[in-house]
Amino acid sequence: MKTQIIASVIASAFLAGAATAQDFTAPPSFGSVNLSSGFTPDPYNVTLTSGGQLHASNLSSACRGWIANAPDYSVYYQAGNMFDLTISSVSSSDTTLVVNGPAGNWYCDDDSGQGLNPSMTFANPASGRYDIWVGSYSEGDYAQATLSISELGMAGGQPSQGGGSYQSIDWSLPANFGGANLSGGFAPDPYRVNIISGGTHRASEVRNGCAGWVSAAPDFELSFSAGSLPLILSAASNTDTTILVNDPNGNWYCDDDGGNVGLNPSLTFSNPASGTYDIWIGSYSQGQNAEATLSISELYSE
Repeated sequence: MKTQIIASVIASAFLAGAATAQDFTAPPSFGSVNLSSGFTPDPYNVTLTSGGQLHASNLSSACRGWIANAPDYSVYYQAGNMFDLTISSVSSSDTTLVVNGPAGNWYCDDDSGQGLNPSMTFANPASGRYDIWVGSYSEGDYAQATLSISELGMAGGQPSQGGGSYQSIDWSLPANFGGANLSGGFAPDPYRVNIISGGTHRASEVRNGCAGWVSAAPDFELSFSAGSLPLILSAASNTDTTILVNDPNGNWYCDDDGGNVGLNPSLTFSNPASGTYDIWIGSYSQGQNAEATLSISELYSE
């Protein structure tokens, strides 16, 4: 069965040895938890109140928002060797994150999650205590927020005036433009699919550094039995498109302009695994939904 694994690098600001009024030794305001790699449920969610009277820029000019003196929550984490660790927050208000990691280093983020929500991913996370502050971007804004701890890069339910929940990019949803079963040596090569690019979700929801806007559901689902050749997934369009792929092992890959022509994207899997590849073709600009051709090949990129 396909599993979700976030393959990501940490994109938050790294702050070593900063002078600060924040006290990670103070008891956390909303409690603590012990989690070991592979924990369930994932994400582990905590409801808390964001904000405080201290500006996060006390740590560094790169940090945003207003936070409390004591941590909001502490996570005692036992790392494994398979998963990254994602710490995020969702709220109807504009929130920020500050984390003091096991080695005493400070990290912060503002809007790397969906919308105005913060998120940071620790690649190859260390075991130990993570002290977490959920800040409010505006002074005096004490808002309900959900802190999420995940090894799958997921965030918890997002409060909203109309109810409902936060829905992120999800490889398990039915593909917008169908799917295909292909085996190594397939013909014709390339196998092409006409789709409409774009969507309402930032590709960076699942991997920091990914560009473009995609739909929640994959655009196409490829069930592939690998042969001896590489697998090349690319797109061609008159507009600037991007590509996002979740592979059979649950790893995320993305590209913006790696194709052979213009602003077309392309990904090459040199030693492809057999299994399901969920594929999104994004639009670089928000709201730009355009005709595009997805190409699946063992020979060349579009």
